[in-house]
Amino acid sequence: MSDAPTDRLARTLSRAAQALGRHGVLLLTLAAGLVPALLLALVAGGVYEAVTEEDGVAALDHPVLALAKELRSPVLDTSVTWLTNLGGTIGLPLLAAGAVAVLCRWQRSWTPLLLTAAAAAGSLLMTVAGKALVGRSRPPLSDAVPPYEYSASFPSGHSLNSLVITGTIAYLLFTYLDSKQTRIITVLVAAVFIVAVGLSRVYLGHHWLTDVLVAWSLGLAWLAILMTVHQLLHARRIRSLPAS
Repeated sequence: MSDAPTDRLARTLSRAAQALGRHGVLLLTLAAGLVPALLLALVAGGVYEAVTEEDGVAALDHPVLALAKELRSPVLDTSVTWLTNLGGTIGLPLLAAGAVAVLCRWQRSWTPLLLTAAAAAGSLLMTVAGKALVGRSRPPLSDAVPPYEYSASFPSGHSLNSLVITGTIAYLLFTYLDSKQTRIITVLVAAVFIVAVGLSRVYLGHHWLTDVLVAWSLGLAWLAILMTVHQLLHARRIRSLPAS
């Protein structure tokens, strides 16, 4: 696919390299990913501080849970439970494995597998470390929809993992697809799924709102780093591209 977004980016970098030098382009690419990652990490730190001090955005946790309880109904509870299971420890790996298999076969490359595996490993590590570090209790079982969960609440693993893995697959699709409309649809579908899974955790009373917010912040930061590394590795092909 000679006109894929990644190839067009490489050509743009090739032209920029003539003006800035190869190392200058790599530094700009690195900054473009690491600066957002740093800012998002600071946001996550702010949410963590609000949780530990029980102020700031953490003041929304109880009102949002109360609103979720008012919206519940047997049919909606069942539907949201099915949705949240898609972003859980069984549904998400199955969906990701199917998508990665298709991408690897389509592109005749192991890149989708390696990048998605790295994304999943990092997000799982952040989930485990965050829960062990903070040890926050989930909302009371009396406020939750069964089946109940008993692990630590902060951050939301469903929210973090679904953002990182879905975001990685959406990013790969974005680089492989030629149609602008299809790329936009891909990003929108991924965003809707990520937001829906995160909000489902609050609706079901399995997490506080701040558990989800910090998960999204950490997930976006990790995703920015992954995308940056991928682009840096891809930029190494610049010298082999024909001049335009």
